[in-house]
Amino acid sequence: MPDFLTHPLLDLPGIRHGFFGRKGGYSRGVYASLNCGLGTDDDKNAVAKNRHAVAAAMGTQILVTAAQYHSAEALLLQEPPREQPRCDGLITSACGFAIGALAADCMTVLFADSHSGHIAAAHAGWRGALSGVLENTLRNMVSAGARPETIRAVFGPCLRPPDFEVGEDLLQAFTSKTPKAAQFFTPDKKQGKYQLDLVAYGRKMLEQEGLDPAHIGDIGHSTLAEPDQYFSYRYAKANSQGLCGRHIAAIARK
Repeated sequence: MPDFLTHPLLDLPGIRHGFFGRKGGYSRGVYASLNCGLGTDDDKNAVAKNRHAVAAAMGTQILVTAAQYHSAEALLLQEPPREQPRCDGLITSACGFAIGALAADCMTVLFADSHSGHIAAAHAGWRGALSGVLENTLRNMVSAGARPETIRAVFGPCLRPPDFEVGEDLLQAFTSKTPKAAQFFTPDKKQGKYQLDLVAYGRKMLEQEGLDPAHIGDIGHSTLAEPDQYFSYRYAKANSQGLCGRHIAAIARK
Protein backbone atom coordinates (compact mmCIF):
# COMPACT_ATOMS: atom_id res chain seq x y z
CA MET A 1 0.00 0.00 0.00
CA PRO A 2 1.47 3.39 -0.97
CA ASP A 3 2.22 5.97 1.70
CA PHE A 4 0.02 9.03 2.05
CA LEU A 5 -0.32 12.08 4.26
CA THR A 6 -3.37 12.91 6.36
CA HIS A 7 -4.53 16.02 8.19
CA PRO A 8 -6.21 16.03 11.64
CA LEU A 9 -9.02 18.30 10.39
CA LEU A 10 -10.24 15.46 8.17
CA ASP A 11 -9.81 12.70 10.72
CA LEU A 12 -13.56 12.44 11.18
CA PRO A 13 -15.67 9.40 12.10
CA GLY A 14 -16.63 7.40 9.03
CA ILE A 15 -14.30 9.27 6.67
CA ARG A 16 -10.94 8.21 5.26
CA HIS A 17 -8.63 10.49 3.28
CA GLY A 18 -5.11 10.72 1.94
CA PHE A 19 -2.74 13.00 0.04
CA PHE A 20 -0.57 10.68 -2.04
CA GLY A 21 2.82 11.41 -3.59
CA ARG A 22 4.50 9.80 -6.56
CA LYS A 23 6.02 6.83 -4.71
CA GLY A 24 4.67 3.36 -4.06
CA GLY A 25 3.24 2.44 -7.46
CA TYR A 26 3.89 0.43 -10.61
CA SER A 27 4.72 3.00 -13.30
CA ARG A 28 8.23 3.44 -14.70
CA GLY A 29 10.43 6.09 -16.26
CA VAL A 30 9.18 9.68 -16.03
CA TYR A 31 5.92 8.32 -14.61
CA ALA A 32 7.55 6.45 -11.70
CA SER A 33 5.79 5.31 -9.82
CA LEU A 34 2.28 6.10 -8.45
CA ASN A 35 0.97 7.89 -11.53
CA CYS A 36 -2.84 7.99 -11.26
CA GLY A 37 -3.52 10.09 -14.35
CA LEU A 38 -5.78 8.31 -16.84
CA GLY A 39 -5.06 10.97 -19.45
CA THR A 40 -1.29 10.45 -19.49
CA ASP A 41 0.63 8.30 -21.99
CA ASP A 42 1.70 5.91 -19.23
CA ASP A 43 1.09 2.17 -19.47
CA LYS A 44 -2.64 1.73 -18.85
CA ASN A 45 -2.19 -1.43 -16.79
CA ALA A 46 0.27 0.32 -14.49
CA VAL A 47 -2.10 3.27 -14.03
CA ALA A 48 -4.97 0.90 -13.27
CA LYS A 49 -2.87 -0.89 -10.63
CA ASN A 50 -1.83 2.44 -9.14
CA ARG A 51 -5.43 3.61 -8.88
CA HIS A 52 -6.50 0.29 -7.39
CA ALA A 53 -3.82 0.71 -4.71
CA VAL A 54 -5.16 4.17 -3.88
CA ALA A 55 -8.73 2.87 -3.73
CA ALA A 56 -7.64 0.05 -1.42
CA ALA A 57 -5.91 2.55 0.86
CA MET A 58 -9.25 4.38 1.08
CA GLY A 59 -11.00 1.13 2.01
CA THR A 60 -12.78 0.51 -1.29
CA GLN A 61 -12.28 -0.99 -4.75
CA ILE A 62 -13.59 1.99 -6.72
CA LEU A 63 -11.84 5.30 -7.30
CA VAL A 64 -13.60 8.08 -9.23
CA THR A 65 -11.72 11.03 -10.69
CA ALA A 66 -12.87 13.66 -13.17
CA ALA A 67 -11.75 14.57 -16.66
CA GLN A 68 -10.34 17.82 -15.30
CA TYR A 69 -10.09 20.88 -17.53
CA HIS A 70 -9.36 23.84 -15.23
CA SER A 71 -13.03 24.74 -14.90
CA ALA A 72 -15.31 25.96 -12.13
CA GLU A 73 -17.58 22.93 -12.54
CA ALA A 74 -18.30 20.83 -9.43
CA LEU A 75 -20.67 17.87 -9.66
CA LEU A 76 -22.64 15.88 -7.09
CA LEU A 77 -22.41 12.09 -7.45
CA GLN A 78 -24.91 9.62 -6.03
CA GLU A 79 -23.03 6.61 -7.38
CA PRO A 80 -19.89 5.88 -9.43
CA PRO A 81 -20.43 7.18 -12.98
CA ARG A 82 -19.94 4.96 -16.02
CA GLU A 83 -17.60 7.52 -17.58
CA GLN A 84 -15.33 10.18 -16.13
CA PRO A 85 -17.40 13.31 -15.46
CA ARG A 86 -16.04 16.46 -17.10
CA CYS A 87 -15.50 18.82 -14.17
CA ASP A 88 -12.92 19.85 -11.56
CA GLY A 89 -14.83 19.20 -8.35
CA LEU A 90 -16.51 16.00 -7.17
CA ILE A 91 -19.00 15.80 -4.28
CA THR A 92 -20.79 12.86 -2.71
CA SER A 93 -22.39 11.60 0.49
CA ALA A 94 -22.50 8.01 -0.76
CA CYS A 95 -20.41 5.12 0.54
CA GLY A 96 -18.72 2.42 -1.48
CA PHE A 97 -16.33 4.50 -3.60
CA ALA A 98 -13.59 7.07 -3.21
CA ILE A 99 -13.38 10.37 -5.05
CA GLY A 100 -10.13 12.09 -5.91
CA ALA A 101 -8.43 15.07 -7.50
CA LEU A 102 -5.31 14.80 -9.67
CA ALA A 103 -2.50 17.31 -9.97
CA ALA A 104 1.10 17.98 -10.96
CA ASP A 105 1.60 21.49 -9.46
CA CYS A 106 -2.06 22.54 -9.18
CA MET A 107 -3.85 22.55 -5.84
CA THR A 108 -5.82 19.55 -4.64
CA VAL A 109 -8.35 20.31 -1.91
CA LEU A 110 -10.31 17.77 0.12
CA PHE A 111 -13.54 18.72 1.93
CA ALA A 112 -15.62 16.93 4.55
CA ASP A 113 -18.72 17.93 6.50
CA SER A 114 -18.84 16.40 9.97
CA HIS A 115 -22.61 17.04 10.14
CA SER A 116 -24.04 15.68 6.88
CA GLY A 117 -21.23 13.35 5.86
CA HIS A 118 -20.72 15.03 2.49
CA ILE A 119 -17.20 14.84 1.10
CA ALA A 120 -15.56 16.52 -1.88
CA ALA A 121 -12.34 16.63 -3.87
CA ALA A 122 -11.36 19.61 -6.02
CA HIS A 123 -8.59 20.38 -8.50
CA ALA A 124 -7.59 24.03 -8.72
CA GLY A 125 -4.75 25.48 -10.71
CA TRP A 126 -4.64 29.25 -11.08
CA ARG A 127 -7.29 29.12 -13.83
CA GLY A 128 -9.67 27.00 -11.76
CA ALA A 129 -9.06 29.03 -8.63
CA LEU A 130 -9.71 32.25 -10.52
CA SER A 131 -12.88 30.88 -12.10
CA GLY A 132 -14.22 29.82 -8.69
CA VAL A 133 -13.99 26.02 -8.53
CA LEU A 134 -13.37 26.02 -4.78
CA GLU A 135 -16.33 28.30 -4.09
CA ASN A 136 -18.56 26.25 -6.40
CA THR A 137 -17.53 23.00 -4.73
CA LEU A 138 -18.38 24.48 -1.35
CA ARG A 139 -21.69 25.97 -2.54
CA ASN A 140 -22.77 22.70 -4.12
CA MET A 141 -21.94 20.83 -0.92
CA VAL A 142 -24.19 23.25 0.97
CA SER A 143 -26.94 22.91 -1.63
CA ALA A 144 -26.78 19.15 -1.10
CA GLY A 145 -27.25 19.49 2.67
CA ALA A 146 -23.85 20.28 4.15
CA ARG A 147 -23.36 23.14 6.61
CA PRO A 148 -20.65 25.80 6.15
CA GLU A 149 -19.99 25.86 9.90
CA THR A 150 -19.16 22.14 9.97
CA ILE A 151 -17.28 21.79 6.67
CA ARG A 152 -13.52 21.28 6.84
CA ALA A 153 -11.15 21.82 3.92
CA VAL A 154 -7.47 20.88 3.53
CA PHE A 155 -5.04 21.95 0.79
CA GLY A 156 -2.55 19.40 -0.50
CA PRO A 157 0.99 19.66 -1.91
CA CYS A 158 1.19 22.12 -4.82
CA LEU A 159 3.28 24.85 -6.41
CA ARG A 160 4.08 27.54 -3.82
CA PRO A 161 6.41 30.47 -3.18
CA PRO A 162 9.34 30.72 -3.66
CA ASP A 163 8.72 28.40 -6.63
CA PHE A 164 5.51 29.87 -8.09
CA GLU A 165 6.91 32.51 -10.43
CA VAL A 166 4.30 34.30 -12.56
CA GLY A 167 4.17 37.34 -14.81
CA GLU A 168 2.28 40.61 -14.91
CA ASP A 169 -0.51 38.95 -16.90
CA LEU A 170 -1.58 36.78 -13.97
CA LEU A 171 -1.45 39.71 -11.57
CA GLN A 172 -3.77 41.63 -13.89
CA ALA A 173 -6.09 38.64 -14.34
CA PHE A 174 -6.56 38.22 -10.59
CA THR A 175 -6.80 41.88 -9.65
CA SER A 176 -9.27 42.62 -12.46
CA LYS A 177 -11.63 40.16 -10.77
CA THR A 178 -10.72 40.91 -7.16
CA PRO A 179 -8.61 44.04 -6.57
CA LYS A 180 -7.60 42.77 -3.13
CA ALA A 181 -5.96 39.75 -4.79
CA ALA A 182 -2.81 41.86 -5.16
CA GLN A 183 -1.95 40.85 -1.59
CA PHE A 184 -1.24 37.31 -2.80
CA PHE A 185 1.44 38.47 -5.27
CA THR A 186 4.93 39.30 -4.00
CA PRO A 187 7.47 40.96 -6.32
CA ASP A 188 10.12 38.46 -7.39
CA LYS A 189 13.82 39.17 -7.71
CA LYS A 190 13.31 39.08 -11.49
CA GLN A 191 11.91 42.29 -12.89
CA GLY A 192 8.30 41.99 -13.97
CA LYS A 193 7.86 38.69 -12.13
CA TYR A 194 5.93 37.81 -8.98
CA GLN A 195 5.52 34.96 -6.53
CA LEU A 196 1.89 33.84 -6.32
CA ASP A 197 0.60 32.36 -3.06
CA LEU A 198 -2.31 30.47 -4.58
CA VAL A 199 -3.07 28.55 -1.38
CA ALA A 200 -3.51 31.81 0.53
CA TYR A 201 -5.84 33.01 -2.22
CA GLY A 202 -7.83 29.78 -2.05
CA ARG A 203 -8.12 30.01 1.73
CA LYS A 204 -9.42 33.55 1.45
CA MET A 205 -12.07 32.52 -1.08
CA LEU A 206 -13.29 29.74 1.22
CA GLU A 207 -13.40 32.08 4.21
CA GLN A 208 -15.51 34.51 2.19
CA GLU A 209 -17.94 31.65 1.54
CA GLY A 210 -18.40 31.16 5.27
CA LEU A 211 -15.80 28.58 6.25
CA ASP A 212 -14.30 28.99 9.69
CA PRO A 213 -10.56 29.78 9.25
CA ALA A 214 -9.88 27.21 11.96
CA HIS A 215 -11.51 24.60 9.73
CA ILE A 216 -9.13 25.21 6.82
CA GLY A 217 -5.88 23.25 6.86
CA ASP A 218 -2.82 22.79 4.69
CA ILE A 219 -0.63 19.72 4.20
CA GLY A 220 2.17 21.95 2.90
CA HIS A 221 5.02 20.91 0.55
CA SER A 222 5.95 22.54 -2.76
CA THR A 223 5.79 20.16 -5.70
CA LEU A 224 8.52 21.91 -7.70
CA ALA A 225 10.88 21.82 -4.73
CA GLU A 226 10.28 18.08 -4.17
CA PRO A 227 10.19 16.43 -7.61
CA ASP A 228 11.25 13.10 -6.14
CA GLN A 229 8.16 13.10 -3.91
CA TYR A 230 5.54 14.74 -6.16
CA PHE A 231 4.86 15.11 -9.86
CA SER A 232 5.63 18.63 -11.08
CA TYR A 233 4.79 19.85 -14.56
CA ARG A 234 7.14 22.82 -14.20
CA TYR A 235 10.01 20.57 -13.15
CA ALA A 236 9.39 18.20 -16.05
CA LYS A 237 9.25 21.11 -18.50
CA ALA A 238 12.42 22.73 -17.11
CA ASN A 239 14.28 19.43 -17.37
CA SER A 240 13.10 18.62 -20.91
CA GLN A 241 11.19 15.55 -19.79
CA GLY A 242 8.10 16.58 -21.72
CA LEU A 243 5.83 14.06 -20.00
CA CYS A 244 4.57 14.21 -16.44
CA GLY A 245 2.48 11.96 -14.19
CA ARG A 246 -0.26 12.96 -11.75
CA HIS A 247 -0.42 12.38 -8.03
CA ILE A 248 -3.75 12.26 -6.23
CA ALA A 249 -5.66 13.37 -3.17
CA ALA A 250 -8.53 11.02 -2.31
CA ILE A 251 -11.35 10.79 0.21
CA ALA A 252 -14.10 8.26 0.95
CA ARG A 253 -16.87 7.49 3.38
CA LYS A 254 -16.35 4.21 5.19
